[in-house]
Amino acid sequence: MRTGHIEKSSANYTQTDKSLAPTTAISSSSSLLSPPTGIRATRLLRADGMPRELTQNRTQKIWVPAKDDKPAPRRAAGAPHFANPPTVIVMVGLPARGKTYISKKLTRYLNWIGMPTKVFNVGEYRREAVKNYSSYDFFKPDNECAFKIRQQCALAALRDVKSYLKDEGGQVAVFDATNTTRERRDMILQFGSENDFKVSIFFIESVCDDPGVIASNIMEVKVSCPDYRDCNTTDAVVDLCRDLSFIQVIDVGRRFLVNQILDHIQSKIVYYLMNIHVQPRTIYLCRHGESTDNLEGRLGGDAGLSPRGRQFSSALAGFVEEQKPKDLKVWTSQLCCSIQTAEHLRVPYEQWKALNEIDAGMCEEMTYDEIKEKFPEEFALRDEDKYYYRYPAGESYQDLVQRVEPVIMDLERQANVLVICHQAVMRCLLAYFLDKSAEEMPYLKCPLHTVLKLTPVAYGCKVESISLNVEAVNTHRDRPEVTLHSTDHWTRSSRPRRTKVNVTSCVTIVVPVNQKRVTRSPTKCFILKSKSS
Repeated sequence: MRTGHIEKSSANYTQTDKSLAPTTAISSSSSLLSPPTGIRATRLLRADGMPRELTQNRTQKIWVPAKDDKPAPRRAAGAPHFANPPTVIVMVGLPARGKTYISKKLTRYLNWIGMPTKVFNVGEYRREAVKNYSSYDFFKPDNECAFKIRQQCALAALRDVKSYLKDEGGQVAVFDATNTTRERRDMILQFGSENDFKVSIFFIESVCDDPGVIASNIMEVKVSCPDYRDCNTTDAVVDLCRDLSFIQVIDVGRRFLVNQILDHIQSKIVYYLMNIHVQPRTIYLCRHGESTDNLEGRLGGDAGLSPRGRQFSSALAGFVEEQKPKDLKVWTSQLCCSIQTAEHLRVPYEQWKALNEIDAGMCEEMTYDEIKEKFPEEFALRDEDKYYYRYPAGESYQDLVQRVEPVIMDLERQANVLVICHQAVMRCLLAYFLDKSAEEMPYLKCPLHTVLKLTPVAYGCKVESISLNVEAVNTHRDRPEVTLHSTDHWTRSSRPRRTKVNVTSCVTIVVPVNQKRVTRSPTKCFILKSKSS
């Protein structure tokens, strides 16, 4: 890494990263802003006046505090550095009101933005405890035996919530059940108070008075759920529709009552829930037509379309005309090839800077071979951890997720949309809709001249891949195999010799023998394996 870039990173850290900044006054000293030496570390004062070690993460290019001469464990993908306690989301509402739909959709979103989230559906615990469902009689208030079983299932789910948040690194737990009685909610609050969760318990109530929506939910979701696998449709509907006359009438989705939002996570949850809807719609995702930079294998840039790229643009216009989506909106990036692709549609389109391709920084407009030759260490680091790796003076996939989050919010509000974007951006969007992990995201296949048609359905998304039969260069790069060995400590050598280290199946770099360069994953440290020449 160039010295100038290191100086910039160090200065930015002390000025902007308030979560790691010292809490006591520090006298002005040039040493705090000077480039680090040795293992690229510097010191800041802790609250107790003792110096603490900082080390720069080689993959993400950020400064983090070291603990016992080791780098602090990295947070989950994209997780903001919050000091808030974990959040327990408690769903409230009668059956067939969309609680599980909201739970699953919200969990997918929170995991996508980097907040480890898991749903705890009490119905699944009950189905495991009571193999044979006995209709609505099981839920009658005077059925004492069934009441005790339901209580035990709820407590078992809450114990798993505690384990997930305290022992497994979870940030948000969604407790999915009806929770319609004051006694049940008091039990949850008491449990939260006993486990230091009370200040972060967040209730979400789903209320619906629209008979059409309720009937649709019953037919599309509840009738096919495991509780009714041995019932015919008519009996299942009769069972679910009992006592409907006691429901309070509120227009679902037209009004929101929000009370005592306590922290950032809860505010993001409210914002997200106010943007989603369940109306039928279709989202079309595609990359721009093949560009001249694609032909040369260059990253980034702002090149125009190749002849085949222009041919794809015309084919895309024909595809849209054939699909005839109602009130289709078209979104593009602000880069030339994306805009040229949209121009062939001859419809209004909206440009989003957030849809621009990932910023490769110092590697912009270089080929992979050029990067491997000029920056072999950076090339190897990206192969090792593609999601977290940040290009020098550029972006990582983790950064990209944060950048395209407003696009996701707007997509959730819209009806039919065609998004013409770029490979890395399309991977981020696709990972959200298909609930893919951070590890899978950078390797999702998004070929040129192919349209992905996404149709949201209950608890998921149906995907159709439609090739427009225009040839294009293949820009996909498969996940490389990295030869790494786990270690619990750092080791360094004072007697360097030169040797070659095989880092991946296609990458060779030169490092001193026995000088074991440390890189990290979210859960453990790694060293590169040294071999003789």
